Amino acid sequence: MDIGLTLPQLGGHVTRDGLRGFCEQAEELGYGSLWVQEHLFYPHHPVSGYSARPGLAVPEAYRSVLGALETLTAAAAWTTQPVVGTSILVAGLHRPVALAQQLSTIDLLSAGRLVAGFSVGWSDEEHQVMDVDPRTRGARCDELIDALLACWGPDPVEFSGRFFTIPTSDVKPKPVQPRPRLLSGMRSPAGLRRTAEKFDIWNPASGTLERHLEMLATIADMRPAGLPPVELYRRLFTTPPVQVANLRVVTVDELCADVAKSRDAGVATVIVDTNFDPELDTPERWTAVPQTLAPLLDAAA
Repeated sequence: MDIGLTLPQLGGHVTRDGLRGFCEQAEELGYGSLWVQEHLFYPHHPVSGYSARPGLAVPEAYRSVLGALETLTAAAAWTTQPVVGTSILVAGLHRPVALAQQLSTIDLLSAGRLVAGFSVGWSDEEHQVMDVDPRTRGARCDELIDALLACWGPDPVEFSGRFFTIPTSDVKPKPVQPRPRLLSGMRSPAGLRRTAEKFDIWNPASGTLERHLEMLATIADMRPAGLPPVELYRRLFTTPPVQVANLRVVTVDELCADVAKSRDAGVATVIVDTNFDPELDTPERWTAVPQTLAPLLDAAA
């Protein structure tokens, strides 16, 4: 089982040196993957509760967020071995041709290490500033994935749907891989169906291992015949974005125990998110994170 790390993005105190040091330390120590998330801005009077929970405030760390694809491009350039991935991009904030070019470029610059992760998002405000009706976000996600796959397939590309139209065109560059693996962060009934039909990896943002395994079985039951099983990637937090349910501050020893349980249950990758730790407020502290969490690599072995 691999251990992945979320890249430093949130809080307004990430620097070039801190990000580069983090990437280089992670590769040197043997982490398997590096991940980014996507948010655009911090609305002062949000209609949407954080993570689709009505009334839940958006965490303060989101007042500043480095751009997802720009941050991932830097990580791709500064490393040679770890997978680089999006966990996740908000599907409704993107259009397929431009995104296909961006993701193919990252796949090329990383020599085929990209995983492309998507979900439908929860912020009405983010959709609205992109001129997208948030009520269409599920259908748009379905169509975006279909259009991306068309762009990554043979030329000429042509696509016509409810939201997107691509005239007969050459769309290049193509990915180095036949195509990047697709990761889903969705967990609603419709999201699980979408995951089963279109994705390769499922990466829920919260929940217990036992619940994740139950939901993975549901995905497997809906999986079309002939497709390989969906892999489970778990996300663990050192400091959670909010204090709800099973999310709380945990020690490295507790993380190691959860990693070992995940390994024994057949989880493919555990991604550890440190972006909400308020003590990570200097480049030096960010650069030290991979070393601090290094015991997790042994727990996964």
